Formats: sequence, C-alpha cells, structure tokens
Amino acid sequence: MDLNEPERAADGGKTGQPEAGGKVTRFASRGKVLIGAVLAVILVSGLYLVNRYWIAPALQTQAMTSGDHPVAPVISLTDVEGKKLELAEYKGKVVVLDFWATWCGPCRIEIPGLVEMQNKYTNRGFSVIGISLDDEPGPVVQFYREFKMNYPVAVGNQRIGELFGGIIGLPTTFVIGRDGRIYAKHTGATDVSVIEDEVQQLLAMSPTAEKADFKPGLAAGTSTKIELGDPAAIDSEIPGLNLTKLTAAQKEALKKALTELHCPCGCNFTLLKCRQVDRACTISLKMAKEQMEKILKSGV
Repeated sequence: MDLNEPERAADGGKTGQPEAGGKVTRFASRGKVLIGAVLAVILVSGLYLVNRYWIAPALQTQAMTSGDHPVAPVISLTDVEGKKLELAEYKGKVVVLDFWATWCGPCRIEIPGLVEMQNKYTNRGFSVIGISLDDEPGPVVQFYREFKMNYPVAVGNQRIGELFGGIIGLPTTFVIGRDGRIYAKHTGATDVSVIEDEVQQLLAMSPTAEKADFKPGLAAGTSTKIELGDPAAIDSEIPGLNLTKLTAAQKEALKKALTELHCPCGCNFTLLKCRQVDRACTISLKMAKEQMEKILKSGV
C-alpha cells in the first residue's frame, strides 16, 4: 500500500496542489518581490543622482597647462572695519581669496586653519582675504570678532561672484600668485594642508613671471583651469550679454526684440525685463543670446 494514499484520500486526491491559503501566501510573496524591485530601482536612482550632482562634481580635477592662470578680476570693497579693500593692491603677495558665509558649516570648519596660515606666512608676503556672501553685514561682523579673524573680511555681492565665474558652492577658495594670476580654485571644504602646499609653491615664485610648473593639490573640488566672468557682459545694460560688438542701431533692435518676446521661465516678464531683474535666469539668458546672434548675422 502506498504510504501517500491516506493523504490523497483525506484531501480528495488534491495533494500537491495549493490550497486557498497557499494562494494568499504566493500572492504575498509576489508582492514582497515587487516592493523589493521598486525599492531597488529607487535606491539605484538615488545613488545615480548623488553621484551625478554631489560626488562626481566634487571629484573633478582639471589638468593644468601653462596659460590656464587668468589674472584675478579687479574688485573694490569696504571691509568690516571700514577700510578700503582693493585686490589689485595685493599684487606681489600670495593671496588666498575665500568666499564664505556665516551660515556655512564647512566654512566654519575651514576658517580657523586660514587664521593659522595668516599668522604663519604673513611676514613672507601672504594674506588671506575673506569675501562673505551673507545678505547683511551684522552677522559677519559678529562672526569676525568671535572667530578672531586676523585678515581682511568684506561682504561681497552677486557681481563679484559673477566676476569670479559664479560661486556655486561655499566655501569657494581661490589661490592667487604674486603675479596676480589665479592658480587654483577649491570648491567645497578643503583640507588646509592642500591650500598651504600651494601657497608655499607660490611664495617661492617670481613676482612677475607665471609659475608654469605649479602643481595643484589633488583634492576633490580642485580646479586649475579657471573660467572667469566677462566684465563687459556682467556690467551690461542687458545683464549677461556683451554688447560691445553691436552698433547703436543694433542695440536698439535687440532691446526691441527682447521687449516683444516673453520669458517662458514663469516670471511673466519680457525677456528684457527678466534679464534685468533675474540675472540668474538661464532661460532668458539663452534666448537673449540667440536674439543677439540673429541681429549680428543679419547685419542690421
């Protein structure tokens, strides 16, 4: 007699087939697999976005070649002590120009190291300059005193940020040689030892000749190929457009065209108005540049 016969008899000969409860269990298992797959997709998508917008940009370090070191823009400010701060007057010195803000956590971590560097190298022709991007000077003055900052600090503005190619993250630190050229740019918190090594190299350079053998620190966020803003475009009556190639008639034609078109960014302004009130709008900037190119090609 087959030992399995009682079981077949007991369940009506349906042994081996799933019961109703088995169907529920099977559907529950499939549900778990589906949820797991969705979570896996979300995780992979999240890792992709983190890598694209955080890790990858931080790890980009551009190769250096001679001639990649532009002269630092001319800036004139008043520091927190009421003194004139002219970057041009620091030519002949090595300068660490630090863009920061009181609300920036990494900036707070980095500043004590800059204070120490100022103490260490000031007698060798070195200075740190701090440019705060706070909205008002009050917190900056308080922070300046609290952290015993021993170098000039001033509150900057959007124009200065644009002159230096746009400040997209804080801190952003530029290392400038005795010749007034920018040799390195660090975006994000950077170990002070990296900046100090670059400073030591530049302190040994000639005050007039470009240091072609400069070796930047290989830290995340370091760039040696510096792209600065165009002063003619930044100070233009149509912000972002260099109008120096246009005749007076072409300028008027451009203004007319930009007044007749509306920016699709959602501001409900004309292209001209959007450029004037929102310099950061990339949509109006792109469209305005296209209109300018049309006018230049048409020879109006």
